[in-house]
Amino acid sequence: MTQPQSGPDHTPDHSFTAPLSGFNWSGPPDQDSADSAGGPPIRDDDQGAEEDAFFDRESVPEDQSATGPPVDPPDDGTPPDRSQTGQGRAPIVPPWMRTSAGRRAMLAWWARDAAYVLGYHSIRLPKYAIKAGVYAPAGFVSGIARVLRWASAEEGNHGLRQAAADRNDPATWLKLDKQRERQARWRWSILLLVCLLTGASVATLLALDVTLPDWAWPAVLATLTPVLARAGRPADRPITDHVRHGPRYRKLTADLVRRGLLSTGISAINQAVAKDQHAISFPEEIHRDGPGHLAIVDLPFGVEAADVVARRGKLASGMRLPLDQVWPEPAQGHPGRLALWVGYQPAGQMQTPSWPLLRGGSVDVFKSFPLFITPRMEIVNAVLIFRNWLVGGQPGSGKTNLLRLLVLAASLDPRAEVRGYEFKGVGDFSAVEPVCAEYGNGQDDETIGRAAALIRWLYHTECQQRAAKIAHYHALGMAPKNKVTPELAARKDSGLHPLVVFLNEAQELFQHKDHGAEAGELCEKVIKLGRALGVILLLDTQIPDKDSLPTGITRNINTRVCMSVRDQVANDLILGTGMYKAGYRATVFEPGDDADPRDAGWGVVVGVGKPGARRSFEVNGDQAKQVIARAIEMRVKAGTMPEPNTRPRPEPPAYDLLADLARVWPAGDDAAWNAILSERLAELRPEVYGGWRSEQLTSALKPHKVKVGPIGRRIDGKKHTRRGIYHADLAQAIADRNQSRSAE
Repeated sequence: MTQPQSGPDHTPDHSFTAPLSGFNWSGPPDQDSADSAGGPPIRDDDQGAEEDAFFDRESVPEDQSATGPPVDPPDDGTPPDRSQTGQGRAPIVPPWMRTSAGRRAMLAWWARDAAYVLGYHSIRLPKYAIKAGVYAPAGFVSGIARVLRWASAEEGNHGLRQAAADRNDPATWLKLDKQRERQARWRWSILLLVCLLTGASVATLLALDVTLPDWAWPAVLATLTPVLARAGRPADRPITDHVRHGPRYRKLTADLVRRGLLSTGISAINQAVAKDQHAISFPEEIHRDGPGHLAIVDLPFGVEAADVVARRGKLASGMRLPLDQVWPEPAQGHPGRLALWVGYQPAGQMQTPSWPLLRGGSVDVFKSFPLFITPRMEIVNAVLIFRNWLVGGQPGSGKTNLLRLLVLAASLDPRAEVRGYEFKGVGDFSAVEPVCAEYGNGQDDETIGRAAALIRWLYHTECQQRAAKIAHYHALGMAPKNKVTPELAARKDSGLHPLVVFLNEAQELFQHKDHGAEAGELCEKVIKLGRALGVILLLDTQIPDKDSLPTGITRNINTRVCMSVRDQVANDLILGTGMYKAGYRATVFEPGDDADPRDAGWGVVVGVGKPGARRSFEVNGDQAKQVIARAIEMRVKAGTMPEPNTRPRPEPPAYDLLADLARVWPAGDDAAWNAILSERLAELRPEVYGGWRSEQLTSALKPHKVKVGPIGRRIDGKKHTRRGIYHADLAQAIADRNQSRSAE
C-alpha cells in the first residue's frame, strides 16, 4: 500500500482536474452526496481531501483495511448447461446389469447364496421339528390367553385406570371403564359368534359323516404347529439357527469405508475427520458392480487416492477383509477421488473363467482378442498390431504365462510369422515351436548369438525392406497412413504380413558381454520403426533395471505389464516414470509358487484401455499344445505353415568388419568419418554393406568396443565435425581380438 504524499513540495496541480471533472471517481453517490452540487464526494478519512480533488483511489491509509470485490459469482438463477443436466443422476440400468459378465456373476452369487441357505436349514429340519413340537403346546395355551385378553379389552386400559385411581380421579376412572365395557361388548360378541360358527361347522361335518383326505390333518398340523411354536417360544430362543460361520459377504457401507480409510494411518485423513466427520464424502451411492460393490469416495482435501492405494494392506485390515478382496484405484475426476471395489469373496476363491480361445476361434492381429480379466471378472481385450509389449516381474509373478499367451494368440492368425527365443532354457515355449519360423532355447553363447543375429536382421534387413514397400504402396494409394493395413497383410506377395518376435528373459540377451549393447540399441530402433511396419516385439524380464533393460526400450514401448515387483524403481522402470506416485503400484502383489499361486498372473497394465489391475488368463502346457494343434491346422490350410529343417531366414554373408575397415582406411589419416568409411565399405562388399549409413556403422562397432566420437576437419577453411573413429582405436580392437583368439 502507498500513502498519498502531502506538503509544500507535493502540491497537487488542479489544472488536471478540469478535463476529468465529469467522471465520478467514487462510484455511485450516497443520499447525502446526491444533494450536493455534482462534485466528487469528500472522504471522511482524508483530512486533506478538500485541497486534493484529484485523490488517488488506489491509495489506502495504513490503518484502514482494504476490501476487495466479491469473488463468488452471484446466483442469477440461470438454468445449467444442457450437457450438465444429466450429471449426478442415478443410472436407469444398474451397472451390474450392463454387461453379460456382470449379470452372470450376480445371478451366480444369488444362486450360490440361496443354495447355501437352503442346504444349511434343510439339514437341520429334524432339530427344528423337535423344537416346534416342544413350543407348540405352550403356544396353544398362550394363544388362548391372548384371545381372552383381547376380548376383555384390558390391554392398555387397565394401566390407564390404575393411574386414574392413583391420582384419586374417579371421573376419569369411570370414563375409561365405560370405554373398556363398550370395546369388550363387541369383542365378546365376535368371539362368541366365531365359536358358534366353528362348533356348528364341526357338528355338521360329523353329522354328514364327511371323510377328509388322508393328507388334510397332517397339512393342518404342519401349518398350525410352526405358528403355535412361534407364539410359544421364549423371546431369546429362536426356532431356526442363524448361519453362524461368519458372514458370506460383508456388505460395503459408508461406515465400513470410513473405518478402513482411518486405519490406513494417513495423518491428513485422521486430522480432517477429527475436525469434520463429513470430511470423507461419497459423490455417488455405493452400488453393486459385478460380483461386488463399488464405492466412489472423495477423500479429504490434500489427500491423493494414490496414498490409499499404497496402503491397500492396511485398508483391507481395517475393513477386516482379505487382501485380494479389496481393490482400490484412482477414480476419474480429480486426484483425491478413490474408486474402492470390494468383491463378494476374495479373488483367489472366485472361479476364474477359462480363456475364450482355448476351445475354439481364431485371432486377427488387427482386432482385439480376450487377454485379461479385471477383479470384477470382466474380460479385457487387447490388440497386437501397432503395439510392442514389455512384461516385467519377479520370479513366480506369471510373466512367462502372459508372454506365452500373447504368442499363442499370434499363432491363431495364419498370416502372422512367429520368431522367438527363450533364454531360461526349460522349454516353457516348446509348445509353440512347430509354428515358429525361428526358435531357440538356452543360455549358451551360441543361442544368444543367434538371437542377436535375429535382432540385427530384423532392423538392418526386414525393417528396411518393409519401409521401402510401405512407401511403394503409399504411392499407389494402398497405404494411406503409411502403415500396414489388413489388406496388405493378407497379400502373400506384399511381404508385409505381421511379424511377431518374442524374447523370453530378455535380460540374458541385453546383459551379454558381446551382443548386449548392440541388441539393446537395435531393439530400441525396431520399436520405433517397426510398429508401423507390422513388426511386433514381445519382451519379458525379471530384472527390470537400467543395465538389464535399456532405458531406450522402456521409454518407447507402448504396452506395459508390471507384475509383482519389490520396489518403486522396478515399478516405474516397467510402467513409466511417475506411475508409482499416481497409484499404479505392482508392489502390492505377491509372487506365488506351485503350492500357493497367491497373486500370480495379477499385474498393472498400461496401454490397454484404462490403466489398472488385471489378471491374465491361465493356460498350462497341455492346453497350449491344444491351441497350437488348431493353429497348425489353420496354417496348413492357409499355406503359411513353416517348413521343418529349413533355414529360418537368409543368413548374411560372412565378413570381418574390423579387417574390412583396415582395408578401406584412407591412407595417411589418423581419423576418419563414419560416412566416408560406410561409402568405402559399400564399394568393397556391396552385398554386405550396401545401404549402410553412419548410424549402422556405429551400432556394428559397439560389440568390438571401438569408440565412436566427433571428428573435426577443415574443408576450404571451414571446420566440419562429424562422427567417426580413430585409427589407433581400430588397431587396438584388432590386436585385442587376435590376442583373445590365440588365447582360446
